[in-house]
Amino acid sequence: MGINLGYWTPVYGGFLRNVTDEGRMAATWDYIREVSVKADRLGFHTTLVPELYLNDRKGIDAPSLEAWSLSAAILAVTDHLRVMTAVRPGFHLPAVLAKTVSTLDTVAPGRIALNVVAAWWAEEARQFGGNFPAHDARYTQAKEFVEVLNGLWERTPFSFAGDHYEFEDTIVEPKPSTHPVVFAGGESEAGREAIADFADAYVMHGGTLDEVRDNVADMNARSDRLHGRPVSEFGMPAYVIVRDTEAEARRELDRITTVDPASPGYASFEQFRENSQLSLEVSRREYSVGTRGLRPDLVGTAEQVAERINAYAEAGITLLLIQASPLDEELERIAEQVFPLVPQDALTSALR
Repeated sequence: MGINLGYWTPVYGGFLRNVTDEGRMAATWDYIREVSVKADRLGFHTTLVPELYLNDRKGIDAPSLEAWSLSAAILAVTDHLRVMTAVRPGFHLPAVLAKTVSTLDTVAPGRIALNVVAAWWAEEARQFGGNFPAHDARYTQAKEFVEVLNGLWERTPFSFAGDHYEFEDTIVEPKPSTHPVVFAGGESEAGREAIADFADAYVMHGGTLDEVRDNVADMNARSDRLHGRPVSEFGMPAYVIVRDTEAEARRELDRITTVDPASPGYASFEQFRENSQLSLEVSRREYSVGTRGLRPDLVGTAEQVAERINAYAEAGITLLLIQASPLDEELERIAEQVFPLVPQDALTSALR
């Protein structure tokens, strides 16, 4: 089974909620540009650029970067990297976003993908005037949002009348050179059913091998019932710690997971739990890096981490979105030590 190795762009200046000092990592274009150019050179396949207007890792008063302007800059300074940009329908007009994506495709043809997020942070929506309906309604809105995008990318003019959006004879030109892959994630019954209907690909939180196998089987079954085909890609974030010995890696894990409930990012974690319908309880230990990135347990020597990555490929993951700190140094370490241990036919990005 093939797997592409990508990474998570740290728009918030770092990944660790319990560690203030993450070296050179900062919420600046200078740092993101350095990471992007290096990752492109090393052969990483995709970067996910999260859309967050407040900083959920370092506290809402801390700096964070806006996803879409940042994505345009990343695409402009790289040659191969696919940029998967998150979008929350409650913060965007779909026709305007269709135009934005089409324009980005002229900058980097075929290198833009979407991660449609139904949103979870009520405080952020309040501060920025975002539309934040009830949980299930957010997925209904997301489905209509993608229907509008697809229509505008496929037909001119395009008209639409739904519960959330209405357009008449709208023109979006030029069209994207290829249809952008639409990822989405969710764990509730309503979320999974909607995603299987409107998305091409599924991105899940970090999970155990058994949890991943269950998710892959469930989403493929839903997609087959609705569309007669399996899901095109399965993505998963994972926090990766590679060291010369397992003991060193475990010491680093202990360091970053010493939880302080008084830390600035803890309030956003509580809002995430309150406004999401999760399939399992999220521990405070897992809170330390977000997205359940520690649950896959990609911690140890290069050999141990590569063995786990290959196991996740066999379980159905096709895109691993790596988090690590400091990211610039760790991506280089992973490319040097882990890439050679993952079968080369699995690493399509390394063959470019």
